[in-house]
Amino acid sequence: MDLQEFTEEIRRRIGADSGLNATVKLATDQGVIYIDGRQTPTIVSNDDAEADSTIKVSLSDLQKLGTGELNPMTAFMFGKLKVQGDMGLAMKIGQKLG
Repeated sequence: MDLQEFTEEIRRRIGADSGLNATVKLATDQGVIYIDGRQTPTIVSNDDAEADSTIKVSLSDLQKLGTGELNPMTAFMFGKLKVQGDMGLAMKIGQKLG
């Protein structure tokens, strides 16, 4: 799955109202997925903008997180997933995508 396909998948999983009331950036090795949950409907794009929480992860590991093949805590502990900013927000988005 490429970045565009995964962006569409995240858009589908998040839905029209993410309930996040914040912004999250998924910074992957193939580009950025930006989630603006301050608006309804939630905007999911590939814009590289400032976010309340930035999650750095490879696209392949992000896909594994989405399918449950990779545990988020394990990914974090082994450095496959890094969070800058609001850790609680990163956990919320993980629940939405998992």
